[in-house]
Amino acid sequence: MSKKPIVLKILTAGEGGVGKTTLLHRYVEGQFLASTKMTIGVEFFLKELIIEDRPVTLQLWDFGGQDRFRFLLESYATGAKGALLMFDLTRPLTLDRLDQWVEICRSDDKNLPMLFLGTKLDLENEIAVNDDYAQELKEQLNLIDYLKISSKTGENVQESFELLTVNILKKLNKL
Repeated sequence: MSKKPIVLKILTAGEGGVGKTTLLHRYVEGQFLASTKMTIGVEFFLKELIIEDRPVTLQLWDFGGQDRFRFLLESYATGAKGALLMFDLTRPLTLDRLDQWVEICRSDDKNLPMLFLGTKLDLENEIAVNDDYAQELKEQLNLIDYLKISSKTGENVQESFELLTVNILKKLNKL
């Protein structure tokens, strides 16, 4: 008899244009979309995976990063089991309001596991945020880890979701 999948609600959070939607398309569909439309409110994706012989279904909630949608997001955070907190490695300004994103994501669970992701790693010559600073922020915001990813090349995309999922399953005593 096959095991029933564990369903986990995962949030993606960060300023507009950091690559939330692009990351989810890369992870779920395995393709890079060079241009995506601005997310209005929230979009949903589903992804099934196996972690240590446990079937897991990720409900991926793609939060619109624009200010005008922010008032909706706290209610959407209810029931989340984890989150990806994202910023653009080439735009240091996308780090300015991380504390607000953490607050929104953790409005329902103050200890929500959150993974810190620096996006657009493929734009090597434009990277403007150094690793030490990102690590400092990771510590200050009590995030589980920091990874740099590229939705374009796929670098660390799979790993980021697996790392977050393993942390959530451990927190839930499911591993």
